[in-house]
Amino acid sequence: MNEAQIKERVAAFLGEHDPSGDRLEFLRARFDAGLAWVWFPEGLGGLGAPRELQQVVDRELADTPQLNAGLQAIGLGMAAPTILAFGTEEQKRRFLRPLWTGEEIWCQLFSEPGAGSDLATLATRAVRDGDEWVVDGQKVWTSGAHHARWAILVARTDPEVPKHRGLTYFVCDMHAPGVEVRPLRQITGEAEFNEVFLTGVRLSDDLRLGAVGDGWRVAQTTLMNERVAIGGAPTRRGGGVMASVLASWREQPELRTHDLHQRLLSLWVEAEVTRLSGARLREQLAAGQPGPEGSGMKLSFARLNQALTGLEMEFRRELGYDDWTFRRSEEVDFYGRGPGYRYLRAKGNSIEGGTSEILRNIISERVLGLPSEPRVDKDVPWKDLPR
Repeated sequence: MNEAQIKERVAAFLGEHDPSGDRLEFLRARFDAGLAWVWFPEGLGGLGAPRELQQVVDRELADTPQLNAGLQAIGLGMAAPTILAFGTEEQKRRFLRPLWTGEEIWCQLFSEPGAGSDLATLATRAVRDGDEWVVDGQKVWTSGAHHARWAILVARTDPEVPKHRGLTYFVCDMHAPGVEVRPLRQITGEAEFNEVFLTGVRLSDDLRLGAVGDGWRVAQTTLMNERVAIGGAPTRRGGGVMASVLASWREQPELRTHDLHQRLLSLWVEAEVTRLSGARLREQLAAGQPGPEGSGMKLSFARLNQALTGLEMEFRRELGYDDWTFRRSEEVDFYGRGPGYRYLRAKGNSIEGGTSEILRNIISERVLGLPSEPRVDKDVPWKDLPR
């Protein structure tokens, strides 16, 4: 399938479906027409077409109802590619359509109070009970859990083997008895994140993704896609946070200094390198699943966002943020908010989706081929690890 054929298909779709009508019905029809993720298989929101043709679809449908990226980010960027890679046909058909349309919001139950950077040490247990699993544990830093209908969950099913080998991956029903969501207040005053307590939560075995004990391999697919989703999203030249900084620069020439100008030029070059590297990475994605290179994109994204928002604060000479009221965050709108919010919120960019320190380890070992750090607990059964 080529660009001309995609455009013809989009035109035919618009001829049958009015974008000014019911938003949800339009999105459902778009999914059914294979114009959600064109590289997905037919019947699952796609056409089995080359991934790069998605850009054509997005341009042609730019003025029609769009997805809520702030609410759907985890479902779209992490859950969907994992379900596609490891889900059964029944799971794909059950979850992908309402995930894409936004009828069902997803969150991620990975990190724990004692298992953040070293996720494989997680302690949340899932014990088999007939055709069900009983889950007990605590998760933390769960974005959007207060909105979520489903979650992607990694739990320990075998404490007798080394930490990476005793994990299993599940889809967790966030409405199931025993799931408790508590807000975590951030530096902005909002509660975008949550801690989630799981007490005797029963999940049927048909909510398992992948084989029992293969959870770490499944989770790697999620994590690689997560880092690409965070750091490798397409942006226009001078877009993203850079656009906000440039707007301030143009509007207030009296505040410019030579030093700030030099720093802005340096960050412009870095932003362009990051943007073009992201385009290259997305081309590589067309040939298969994302690899460790996505960690480099996410690392660069975090550093660049923090540097740009810090520069804008120095330039404006004020934080410009005065609403510290505790409130639930309805969605993450990084670019649609003021400079003070961006500056504070960017502090989390080097933590979420993998800390910058851990990403540097991944890049050094799996991209550059440097010697691995000593790992004395690699072959030790999880139950024997000091905690």
